[in-house]
Amino acid sequence: MTVRFERLERESVSVSGSAPAAAAAEHPAEHPFAVEVVRPGLQLVLEDLGRPGHAALGVSASGTADRRALRAANRAVGNPPGAAGFELAGGGAVLRFTGPAVVAVAGAPAEPTIVRTDGPALPVEHGAATAIEDGEELHLGAVSAGLRAVIAVRGGLDLEPALGSLSSDTLAGLGPGDLGGRPLRAGDVVPLHGPAAAPYAVDPNPAPADLLPAPGDTVVLRVVLGPREDWFTPAGVRTLVEQEWTVTPRSDRVGVRLEGDVPLERDVAGELPSEGAVTGAIQVPPDGQPVLFLPDHPLTGGYPIIGAVIDRDLDLAGQLPPGVRIRFRPVAPTVPTVPMGPTAETRGD
Repeated sequence: MTVRFERLERESVSVSGSAPAAAAAEHPAEHPFAVEVVRPGLQLVLEDLGRPGHAALGVSASGTADRRALRAANRAVGNPPGAAGFELAGGGAVLRFTGPAVVAVAGAPAEPTIVRTDGPALPVEHGAATAIEDGEELHLGAVSAGLRAVIAVRGGLDLEPALGSLSSDTLAGLGPGDLGGRPLRAGDVVPLHGPAAAPYAVDPNPAPADLLPAPGDTVVLRVVLGPREDWFTPAGVRTLVEQEWTVTPRSDRVGVRLEGDVPLERDVAGELPSEGAVTGAIQVPPDGQPVLFLPDHPLTGGYPIIGAVIDRDLDLAGQLPPGVRIRFRPVAPTVPTVPMGPTAETRGD
């Protein structure tokens, strides 16, 4: 494994200019570096850290559901922290590579292996940069904890951004190239810049895997109540924070649909005029069973929002598989720190 990696790294130390952006193609031979989707698994999408700042256009930020995992995978292969990668929900995908590449898999453990053309399959260490040769396949099994695995490829994806981002917004139908935000399908080919395009050296120290929940586990998410907790009775608010909620199979990148024994009791009937919603907002439909919004959520809605999960817990919220139980713990709101200037991450350095 080490020899395979060192050989490819010696070939990739220089930084080349980016090739012209290309849309997803039909034939791998059209691109010297590419990934062909042999099997997409449950849901395979392209995601970076999102496209914030377009709410006035009716476009949400979208982006990966686990930012920590994306940053870790990119750091392992020498990409900028916000570079786009593959986000796989539920596992079960097969990706075939044209040209040599360096990959890293973070987030939910999915038993990744490299299936070679001339030898036995090789296991891929979680979070570690691993070389893959032309024609070889990256196989990801079913996830054993959490929900979403993130795959970064050294050099990044060679696709045309949509509003400055390669994220796939599955609700708005907005995404890179000609994909239109849809999940990837078998036969799709995603062009790559190639390993020499990565600006940083690979990280030889894999990030430790996060401890992620499995079905039946209970997790605690911290929430700030409001802005519409006054639309619920005091008993309803207590139910939110005292009752366990179960993640249902109807959850997706739009939101985590929850189910509890006692629905949230309303004090005010009817609906609000549409008002804004953010990732992490807990919206309550008429049935009293809350929905926790994830990155592809609608920007506005008329159902009251009883609270919002704090930013530090959003990556965990994006990793909740069906069957996990949630307890919400209320905390006081904090005042965000306003940066004095652009950071390396906002610049994409």
